[in-house]
Amino acid sequence: MTGLEGSFWLVGHGREIELGRRSAIMAIINVTPDSFSDGGRFKTVDAAVEHALQAVSDGAAIVDIGGESTRPGAASVSPSEEQARVLPVIEALRGRTQALISIDTYRAETARLAVGAGAHIINDVSGLRKDAGIADLAAATGAGLCIMHTGRDRIKLTDVIADQELFLEQSLAIAAASGVSRDRIVLDPGFGFAKETAEENLELMARFSELSRFGLPLLAGTSRKRFLGAVTGREAAERDVATAASSALLRLQGAAVFRVHNVAINRDALDIADAMLHARQEIERKRPT
Repeated sequence: MTGLEGSFWLVGHGREIELGRRSAIMAIINVTPDSFSDGGRFKTVDAAVEHALQAVSDGAAIVDIGGESTRPGAASVSPSEEQARVLPVIEALRGRTQALISIDTYRAETARLAVGAGAHIINDVSGLRKDAGIADLAAATGAGLCIMHTGRDRIKLTDVIADQELFLEQSLAIAAASGVSRDRIVLDPGFGFAKETAEENLELMARFSELSRFGLPLLAGTSRKRFLGAVTGREAAERDVATAASSALLRLQGAAVFRVHNVAINRDALDIADAMLHARQEIERKRPT
């Protein structure tokens, strides 16, 4: 496995992005007062837009706009509040960047309005379990779909990869039943989402390459997660170096998309990982058969 097998992720509004040959960064844009590491910093439209544009300048190919915190224990918000937070940001960004825009939501109505406002991708942290209408919407609009594994609100299998397979196969069946084509889907194993211990998350990292059996691009979202703090002893806002290290390691195991807070440091780390993978590919190409 070289990690450089190129493919195109087809997304909404007639766009696409090549995945595999160069790692793609999805910047986290939290338009919320209570996200776990940057809550409140970008809750105004202007602040969120400027943050997103800076992320693109730093190397993000995708900006992921979210209006509800998904940290453990976070209070839910109403659909109208979520939409009031994210839609003006998406509308403003649509005319100011060519980067792809993702909406981080598990609600089909929010996703519908976001795609109408210009979003290209729907990022569903519930894996299509809270509102299967998201799959119908993705099929109808051609939006890209990021399906995340979660262990919340259910009993998990003890083996981390077996549980990934069980959950994600069921989610893929929901998507297929709605008519979503596989070239519009990326899978996210959901680091930190009811993976309660550092050991469980580290095992998922160590076995990440096993997820290639799905034959779909993989997204890694380790940014500032609690298990990185358990390893380093650092608080959430101080975990960007650890995030970049985990991104590079997961790149070597086949991840194609990286959802991060600090784009610049991850871009540098991933450029090194990409360069090493290209060097390895060139060595293998020249090796006598």
